[in-house]
Amino acid sequence: MTAQPSAMPGAEPRNSAALLVNRRGQYLLHLRDAHKPICDAGLWSLPGGACEGDETLEEAVARELLEETGLILEGLTRYAVVDGIQVFLGGWDGDPSRLPVTEGIMFAFFDAATTAHLTMAPGAAQVIARHQASPVAPTPQPAVRETVLNAVGVHLYLERDGDILLGLRHPDSSFAPLKHHFLAGHCERESAVACLVREAREEAGLEIAARDVELVHVVHVVDSPTARPRLQLVFRARRWDGEPRLLEPDKCLSWGWWPLDGLPEPMVGYARTAVAGIRAGRPYSELGWERQPAPA
Repeated sequence: MTAQPSAMPGAEPRNSAALLVNRRGQYLLHLRDAHKPICDAGLWSLPGGACEGDETLEEAVARELLEETGLILEGLTRYAVVDGIQVFLGGWDGDPSRLPVTEGIMFAFFDAATTAHLTMAPGAAQVIARHQASPVAPTPQPAVRETVLNAVGVHLYLERDGDILLGLRHPDSSFAPLKHHFLAGHCERESAVACLVREAREEAGLEIAARDVELVHVVHVVDSPTARPRLQLVFRARRWDGEPRLLEPDKCLSWGWWPLDGLPEPMVGYARTAVAGIRAGRPYSELGWERQPAPA
């Protein structure tokens, strides 16, 4: 719940916040970053923010909710203006641990008694106190969708004389230590192909032209019910320049060419699935989704 400079007295606010309440009467709060030059740093607050451009307050709170929580909620209603901020009331009964944390530290539900023991943003505390003094039930939600942001990984499939290039990951790697894997990386603010070209150069000194790359397999992976889903894109390079060199020894111990009929062990599971899919001519595989709970 971050306020920007207020409009003239009596004018409509230009700041919005969402008071989301579950069926147990708990409030969804957002723990903000402690060491950034932002309002309410290190405090528990409400999701929200200022209008951008010609946005209405309704448009602003919907955008801020989507950006901060990944939620799309219908039926939010104007509740009160507190400290120059238009607060909207809504209901949500999901699991906050599954929300993507694009800003701040975490989300959690708390009852009003517990909020008294939290380091709260003053405006958020004032809103909750007002709601407790005169409880108003949220409008039932006709449609609620939880948008979970998927991570996007890119992977290089190089095949030479029936062998493919794999790297042995470093034992201190946070992901798949001492397992064989494709040359890979995560997309930053770039296209998937641009990411692939960059990672090939940075990790192994290979020069690949974007025109020589084709998508050959996609694996949609989730490791657990609370893990962030990952969309793993596997690209084949038809041509490249250079021999693989060990340029990031803190991430990879060695590069090697392995026969398709003699892949090494241990190997990252979804990489092995991708190789099998490519050999079979399948464009897509899924892993882990069978362990997900059925929709309520």
